[in-house]
Amino acid sequence: MKNITKLGLTALAGSLVASSAFAGEMSVSGSAKITHASADEKETQGNSFSNSKGISFSGSGELDNGYTVSTTYAMTNAAFSYSVVTIDMGDMGTVGLYNNSGGAGLTKYYDTMPTAGEQVWDDSDADDNGLPLHDNDNMLGYNGTFGGLGVSLAYVNGGSGAKDGGASDSSWVLTYDGLMDGLSIGAGMGENGTTQDLSTIWAKYTAGSITFGFQKSEVDNTGSTADEESTALAASIAVNENLSISAGKHDVDMGAGKVDEESTGVSASYTMGSTTIGFVANSTDNVAGTSGTDDSYREIAVSFAF
Repeated sequence: MKNITKLGLTALAGSLVASSAFAGEMSVSGSAKITHASADEKETQGNSFSNSKGISFSGSGELDNGYTVSTTYAMTNAAFSYSVVTIDMGDMGTVGLYNNSGGAGLTKYYDTMPTAGEQVWDDSDADDNGLPLHDNDNMLGYNGTFGGLGVSLAYVNGGSGAKDGGASDSSWVLTYDGLMDGLSIGAGMGENGTTQDLSTIWAKYTAGSITFGFQKSEVDNTGSTADEESTALAASIAVNENLSISAGKHDVDMGAGKVDEESTGVSASYTMGSTTIGFVANSTDNVAGTSGTDDSYREIAVSFAF
């Protein structure tokens, strides 16, 4: 057994040395954003103006075997935002470690609806109800495309979120775009630890400058009848190469004893070189399934990329 272990470690060390020489480069990019936000009239908002900034460090290099290693570390307002390390294996796909980044599985496809800005439930549905999400801290992920078939896998060894109970999270997603021109379909399932079973299906169709989307998801809470079923519809249009607009609806059946949560919204974005002007107007009725608890959010923002 000792000889086998020694032989295995020697082979591993040799492979690492053989692939250690590569030419790589690093780059730095940044962004700045000025925002005017208007919350629901029943909320105390304070100053409606704010600004944010971001900086991202990215690097990549090619190994001796032809694989490409890439990494990204991003910060928002001088605080950690997300980090990613991936290995591109060519036709075999890409594997990576995603920290606070939705790069694989259901964390990548939990909401696939087309939008020119933000999703219709964003900022007004604080609990993200009806979304098939699990933890993405230090998440192992795989993405591969084989013809028209796409495969995306995610695994978190011992999730840290309160919803997963500290158990491991996992999910898989299959996509396919070979049925007809412009049509993409997908389906996925997963587990949020031992507390939630997750599933989703969707379809998106693009005709010229217009994209339509439909998605249906379920969040089944273990040992509870308070399961959540969501239905989303959205459409976006690229008016020209600079201007895009979108509208959508996201309804959640919150289970027995509650009313449906209903979110609607419109977004628009106009890009001029490295500058983007964005508008978002979202509203949610019956937040978390409680009748009369409505919320809304409006935002105008100017973003600069460097």
